[in-house]
Amino acid sequence: MVVWWIWIVGGPDSGPNDHRFNEAQPRLVGRRVAGSVPEFTKRVLDGQDVMQLETVILVVVVFLIAGGVKGVIGFGLPTVSITIIAAVVGLTEAMALMVLPSLVTNFWQGVTGGKLRYLLRRLWLVLLLGAACTWMTSSLLAAGEVLLFKILLGIVICLYSISGLFSITWPSPGRKEVWLSPVVGAASGAITGVTGVFVMPAVAYLQSLRMPSAMLIQAMGVWFTVATVSVGLSLNGHGLFPRHLVLLSATAVLPALIGMVFGRRFRARLSEQVFRKIFFLALGGVGLYIVVTSLLT
Repeated sequence: MVVWWIWIVGGPDSGPNDHRFNEAQPRLVGRRVAGSVPEFTKRVLDGQDVMQLETVILVVVVFLIAGGVKGVIGFGLPTVSITIIAAVVGLTEAMALMVLPSLVTNFWQGVTGGKLRYLLRRLWLVLLLGAACTWMTSSLLAAGEVLLFKILLGIVICLYSISGLFSITWPSPGRKEVWLSPVVGAASGAITGVTGVFVMPAVAYLQSLRMPSAMLIQAMGVWFTVATVSVGLSLNGHGLFPRHLVLLSATAVLPALIGMVFGRRFRARLSEQVFRKIFFLALGGVGLYIVVTSLLT
C-alpha cells in the first residue's frame, strides 16, 4: 500500500509522459478547465499534477461502500463504484478505477462452485460476443466525447434500479437460448464498452435460465470476470488506462475486500429485501442525477 501511494503521488510516468491519456482526456489532463466544473473535478486524476489526497479518499470511501454492497447482496461493486465516481469525476476514469477491485472480487466467485466447465460450455457465446463487443464499442470513448455515454450510463442505472425494485424477471428462453445467448452477449458487451456497467441485460438473462442458486452466483462471477478483463484490456488498448490509474485502481482493492467482509457480517443483521429496496432507490437516484446533470451540461 505504501509503495502504491508513493507511485501514485509521484510516479515518474503518472504525468505528462503518458501522451495517449493526455490526448484522449483533454478535459482532465494537461490544462485547467474553465466554467462551472468544481475545482476538485478539475484536479482529480490529473496526470501532470501530484495526485490529490481527496482523490484517494474518494476512491477508498467509494470502494468501501461498493464492497459492502457486494458483501450484502452478492453483486453491485462495479455498478456502485462507476455510478458514484462518474458523477463526481468522469466516466472513463470511473471505468478504469473499477477494473482491479472488480477482477479480484469476482474472480473467485467465478472459479469456485464446481460448475466452471459446464458454464463455459453453456455460456461461451455470451462470453465471446460480450468480450468482442466491449472492445469494439469502447473505441468510441477514445474520441474524448463521453457525454452521450454518460447519459446512457444514467439511463442503464435507472432501468437496472427499476428492474431490481419490482423484481422484474425474464421468461425462460427454452429452445431460444441458442440464438438469444449471442444476442444478449453482444448487447451486454456493447453497453459495457461505453459505460463499464455489465449487469444489463446479462444478469437478467442469466436469471432467466433458472439455474440453481449456487450455479447462478458462479455464472454471474464468470460473466463479471470476463467483462472486467474485457474493459481493462479495451481501455488499455485505446490509451485510456495509464499507469497512475492502474495504481490507484490497485489501491482500491483492499477497501473493496474490507467492505465485502463487513457487508457479509452486516447481512446477518439486516433483511436482504429491505437492503435491496434502499440500494436500488439510492442507485436510481444517482442514475437520475447523472442523466439530468449531463443534459444540463
